[in-house]
Amino acid sequence: MTAHAPPPATSVAAQVAGISHLSMDNLWKLWDEHFDERPGHHHRGWLESRLAYKIQERAFGGLKPSLRKKPKDIGETGILPKQLRNDAQRLLPGTILTRIYDDIEHRVLVRGAGDFEYQGQRFKSLSAIAGHITGSHWSGPVFFGLKTPATKKVTA
Repeated sequence: MTAHAPPPATSVAAQVAGISHLSMDNLWKLWDEHFDERPGHHHRGWLESRLAYKIQERAFGGLKPSLRKKPKDIGETGILPKQLRNDAQRLLPGTILTRIYDDIEHRVLVRGAGDFEYQGQRFKSLSAIAGHITGSHWSGPVFFGLKTPATKKVTA
């Protein structure tokens, strides 16, 4: 009698890749192996993404508690960390910004970096558009809600 080696363990990548090929019955079986309770909905894409994360988390470890806390803090306060605020200000071409000012809806098309279109006219900055709309100096990112206004410091 010869001893046989155990079959090789399926790689994490193969496990994650295989999720999308499972039947719903098998998807739920896998869910039950990884979670204590089932969600109240049956959105397959959501289930697959949660399972993929859980499989990777078990294999490689989860996020540090400080990182897990950040999205919760953002949701509660609405304040993005500085790096994310900077990333949020990089607008993709095709993005349309809207702002109601003086009961008129103003729409701006982002054409690229430093290239915006408002009412068929091209502008190099959102601030130029905000100034054009209001007739006074405005921060474009603040005017269009992309950035919170800086608070003024009161001196004693």
